[in-house]
Amino acid sequence: MMFSVFQVSRIGGRKKNEDRMGYAYTSGAAIFLVADGLGGHPQGEVAAQICLQVVGAMFHKLAVPKLPNVTEFMQAAMQESHAQLLGYAAVHQMSETPSSTLVISVLQDGQCHTAHCGDSRRYLVRDGAVFSRTIDHSVAEWNGPIDGLVPRPAVSRHVLYSCLGAPKQPVIEVASPIDLQIGDRLLLCSDGLWGGVDEDEIVQGLMLQALTEAAYELAELAVQRGGVHCDNVTLIAVAWERADNPQPI
Repeated sequence: MMFSVFQVSRIGGRKKNEDRMGYAYTSGAAIFLVADGLGGHPQGEVAAQICLQVVGAMFHKLAVPKLPNVTEFMQAAMQESHAQLLGYAAVHQMSETPSSTLVISVLQDGQCHTAHCGDSRRYLVRDGAVFSRTIDHSVAEWNGPIDGLVPRPAVSRHVLYSCLGAPKQPVIEVASPIDLQIGDRLLLCSDGLWGGVDEDEIVQGLMLQALTEAAYELAELAVQRGGVHCDNVTLIAVAWERADNPQPI
């Protein structure tokens, strides 16, 4: 398995960065994570960090060198992250639980597996277009009934109906695996990135530039457009190269 990866996080116009990101890999599997601690909730940065620690620890324990069942792993990792957030709030006697979004992508056996909760996204760019992206768990992208909510002509994109650490059981969405092709680009990001950068600009940046340049320029563009009130901007960019490792001569 061969791939290139680059990550960047910018604080934007906020007093602190509540986003967290990370990746890890073995000879048979790789995992990429972005978590965004919810603003307006206590200790958002703690919530995001707990999510990354929980998922990372489970990956290192189970990926030896591959995950036995990727779908079950992602579901269990999300649920354990949620449980750990509730436990953290109970131990610290908090009236409100720290909460976070989370998007996970696992590359294994030439496929991309993705799970998410909230509005941190995964894009897969192929042949000059967005081939696939996650759908936000937000009222703005809601396409069905949620606890009796009534659709409105205009809704803030920041209003989520699911996140980890919420009082009710979170919605955890697991996408069907995608067979990867040479040249595919993955982008995992917080809403600070996609809120200020159009999909066409994401595609152009990832397909026409080196991965490092693309990541830096996309983050910079989001920060510039966000201005003094810019949200935290975090992304991980991945270039898929091949499923098998080259054999020594």
